[in-house]
Amino acid sequence: MPIQHCVIHHLDKKPDDSPAVLQAGAAPLEITSELEDLLVDFNDNYNAKQGKSWACFVDDELALPAGLKALHAGELEFHALGLQLAQHWQKLLDEHQLYQSAHLCLMLYQFNMADYCVVALLPQRRGLRISDALQPEDIQHLDLGQLQLACRINLSEWRNNAASRHYISLLKGKGGKKLADAFLELLHAEEHGDAPADTRTLLRAFSDYIDTTGLEEEPVQEKTKALVQYTKEQQRKGEPVALEGLSEALDEENPRAFYEHIRNLDYGLSDYVPTDRKTINQFQRFTGRAEGISISFEAHLLGSRVEYDEQRDMLIIRQLPTQLKDQLKRGS
Repeated sequence: MPIQHCVIHHLDKKPDDSPAVLQAGAAPLEITSELEDLLVDFNDNYNAKQGKSWACFVDDELALPAGLKALHAGELEFHALGLQLAQHWQKLLDEHQLYQSAHLCLMLYQFNMADYCVVALLPQRRGLRISDALQPEDIQHLDLGQLQLACRINLSEWRNNAASRHYISLLKGKGGKKLADAFLELLHAEEHGDAPADTRTLLRAFSDYIDTTGLEEEPVQEKTKALVQYTKEQQRKGEPVALEGLSEALDEENPRAFYEHIRNLDYGLSDYVPTDRKTINQFQRFTGRAEGISISFEAHLLGSRVEYDEQRDMLIIRQLPTQLKDQLKRGS
């Protein structure tokens, strides 16, 4: 992940009437192995965080997006953009009376042939270490496991796909709505989509698709495994699920089958779907076959459309699929 530019500023707003204090970085940081390690640690911790949302810029002509466009066009220096961002955050801390002491990081880097921008408030904590003199000493160190406010912007997606609304991945932790709203204001962005809801819709579309294929138990399990693996791989990279990519992963011989199923039935999903890790982890299908009977259903239906009576060794199924009902009527 080659780093192009990085600058870190420190801002401190105390719980009194004094204004926020900005300690600005004098220049962009030198690209060192330590800085590269910081990016790796940031991405590892950021990708592991659950509950991220997706956003897009409100207006490309405002503050950060305008600065990023000017930087890309060679009309603005990176350090000037970083200073503008820090001064904007300083102003927001005062306007909203947000009491915080944190390092604001702005970083540009490349990954998988795409350009990315990170804006993050890096948390620190106090700790101890043993010095060269074998004495305990007090230190401050980054604690990226406690990352609360950060975003990762896919600059290539933003520049090349004007219709996209999911090129900003956003982490808003437990700092409160007031702080989270101020961070969105800093970015000049607004949230779009509900990752858990979009994930449930995607899984429903997958189950509907499976029902139309008439596949046996083993191929269904293989496709379910492919869906989960592809989705988790996208989550690991911090990317939304690309419907066309998922469709290819599900069926190499007919790579557009699932994609066309979604588009033909209009589930309301965009081509790039933000997914929720917890919802994917809970996705499971119960399957079984014996003596001419084959049953398969999603785990989340148990207790609603499907009821298991252990004492009587029975399954009660409500709202039967239309195709099955038609066959039962013809066979009765």
